[in-house]
Amino acid sequence: MRPVVVVGDVGLDVIVRPGGPVHYGTDTPARVSVRPGGAGGNTASWLAASGTAVCLFARVGADAAAEAVRADLRAFGVTALLAEDADLPTCSVVVLAETSGERTMFPDRGANARLAPADVDLTRARWDGIPDLAGGRAIGEAPPHLHLSGYVLFDEGSRAAGLAALTQARALGWTTSVDPQAPSLLARVGADTFLRWVEGIDLLLPNAAEADALGGTPAMLAAVDNVVVTYGGEGARWVCRTGTWMAQAPPVEVVDPTGAGDAFDAGLLAAWLDGATPQDALRAGVRAGSAAVSGVGARPESPSHPGRMTTVER
Repeated sequence: MRPVVVVGDVGLDVIVRPGGPVHYGTDTPARVSVRPGGAGGNTASWLAASGTAVCLFARVGADAAAEAVRADLRAFGVTALLAEDADLPTCSVVVLAETSGERTMFPDRGANARLAPADVDLTRARWDGIPDLAGGRAIGEAPPHLHLSGYVLFDEGSRAAGLAALTQARALGWTTSVDPQAPSLLARVGADTFLRWVEGIDLLLPNAAEADALGGTPAMLAAVDNVVVTYGGEGARWVCRTGTWMAQAPPVEVVDPTGAGDAFDAGLLAAWLDGATPQDALRAGVRAGSAAVSGVGARPESPSHPGRMTTVER
């Protein structure tokens, strides 16, 4: 299977699950848990759970949270090349997961906001346990793949790093994918600007709200080769200039939707990079996303947080 480099955020999620409707301005009983998170770390962990060799570039603070993040990534088998920031803390995100199924996030990107081009030198990529893969070299005719989280592009402090990673990947002959991540941030920068940033990538992976914010399928396909749109419980659709494929999602109890899109990305990419058709890649992505919403937190099972599957079926 082709190895993957992920460039994106890592940090800790503080997940708040109210016992009922939120009573603003007073107390609402809730269950609170702290779990590793960040879109980059989530996708990398789900990729590793699928058996994919994955290297993650991100930035953390010089604090105890960073040590927790490193330990969790090691537990999954992710090779983490994390730059350390002497001033800013490791990212933390408060996630309000309401009983209605709605999820509201309060992110503090911390050190991720200062991810620099020097932090994402793809020629330094390595995959632990595979010593002959290093320096961005391809495996025969199959090059590695770069997956970039859109959060890196939205923040002015880290945007240059995201753009540099895409430029490097193209120069190395890698395939590329980007998840836009947030419709509110797309509205802030504008669809035309974002599509200019990602022009020429192989896969754009928006959810339905992000796809609408980007002007719909015709606008996206004018900039990228393939678009895969997720629709939550209604499944996902792959569209390119030569065809369209759809995969339905199975009925599952939604416990916590945090990281479901990141898991979907990983499931789809793992299958596609292993030679699956768009239809089969969609099904693999939907399976991973469905597994993600069935438990608390944004990661698959790990020794530190048991309770989910340890591998993702492709």
